[in-house]
Amino acid sequence: MNRRASRLMWIGVIGAVMVTAVGISMYALRSGISFAMSPSELKAANVPAGQRVRLFGLVEEGSVNKGEGLNVKFTLTDPDAKIVVEFNKILPDLFREQQGIITEGSLGNDGVFQADTVLAKHDENYMPADMAEKLKAEGVWKGEGGEK
Repeated sequence: MNRRASRLMWIGVIGAVMVTAVGISMYALRSGISFAMSPSELKAANVPAGQRVRLFGLVEEGSVNKGEGLNVKFTLTDPDAKIVVEFNKILPDLFREQQGIITEGSLGNDGVFQADTVLAKHDENYMPADMAEKLKAEGVWKGEGGEK
């Protein structure tokens, strides 16, 4: 085997190893990918039951129902749609009605969002800019400056 053939063989081996490493990394990371959607975007996207997504919006006033143990049900809303969310863990201290939150989980076969994570903050800074603009236009925004 001459020097050029040897060099090409090593380049091929290194290339194959790199392609395999990238492929394994992408396969391992695919389960950690989740898309952020509002309730109206979730309904419009026809997301299949069981697919992991991030859902953001405002907790609808009067919708929080605490069940047995840690079970809680509430409605997450945006100006165009609402979706019922079930959560079976301890809620964050800052969770309350008319509060912007982000949930992570999946949509059940019954259309109820099964959340395994709820993130809450003292204001709507978790909201993407377009969602905040929609809320301001609807007159529901409770952001900086004491608006609404």
